[in-house]
Amino acid sequence: MRFTSWLSAAGLAALAWAKKDTTSPKDIDGEVKSIALRTHTLVQPYLDSDMQSRWYDFGGDTIIRTDSYIRLTSDRPSQAGWIFSRVPLTATNWEVEVEFKIHGKNQLFGDGFAMWITKERASPGPVFGHADNFNGLGVFFDTYKNNRPGVVFPYVMAMFGDGNTRYDKETDGKNTELAGCSARGIRNAQVPTKLKLTYFQDKSLKLELQYKADGEWTQCFETNEPPAMPQISYLGFSAETGELSDNHDIISIRARNLYIAPRSSKPAAGKNKKPQKAHSYQKKKSGSWLGFLVKSVLVLFVIAGSYVAYTAWRTSKKSHRF
Repeated sequence: MRFTSWLSAAGLAALAWAKKDTTSPKDIDGEVKSIALRTHTLVQPYLDSDMQSRWYDFGGDTIIRTDSYIRLTSDRPSQAGWIFSRVPLTATNWEVEVEFKIHGKNQLFGDGFAMWITKERASPGPVFGHADNFNGLGVFFDTYKNNRPGVVFPYVMAMFGDGNTRYDKETDGKNTELAGCSARGIRNAQVPTKLKLTYFQDKSLKLELQYKADGEWTQCFETNEPPAMPQISYLGFSAETGELSDNHDIISIRARNLYIAPRSSKPAAGKNKKPQKAHSYQKKKSGSWLGFLVKSVLVLFVIAGSYVAYTAWRTSKKSHRF
């Protein structure tokens, strides 16, 4: 493993934000919110003062430039590199947003890179730099077409491995494809290229891509019957080149734990409660004024009666003196 580093700050950058997501699967009754997963987030400068990452391991031909990128492969033949999280992704529902860059100067290029949510970690091999017969989810950004008639490349596809099924390079994984889409223009794009993979257990798996315009997300695929992820699975990325080559860069990784907050619902009759309270308040207010007036009159009568009685008593007393 080789590290070329221009260290601009010490320590791994950590995120601690909470965010509301207004988009949620149709069958989820509630408001989807998210909390950053610091253990699976990786942003510049990527490394700490000891030239290590607290949460990720790097290997193969990976090169890290702390102010720019993590380069899984350079634009050279026969390279392979990888990065993998050190701790499992234990969230039940999650979202991973990745900024990446596939670029090079050659007219012929390959092979691509992959994103992994697998039981295995840091296992080099022939599938975009990762071991075959994997257990878990692989999302492949395949830039070289071997044998997929009628399919436009680059092609993005997902495959769920059971630990026994092999990825067939000769057919570009056609027989084991879970879902996929063509993404012409994702290589050497003029805008930051990103992927966003969102998973709700037993509900949905969705992949969105940004490569046409900044801030414009294009849905690649969504399935309402997602595979069950391994109970212990790691987040990783890998890439490889053969006779043809390209630069495959990871710019940032931001992972989030998703949870569903119940929607606040009020009965329709509740809308009439405020006027009722106001009406009740007016009745109480008018009633209190009437009571106060009656009491005031009674007090005046008592005072007047007392005065009359006192006057009569004094007159009677004076008459007795004479």
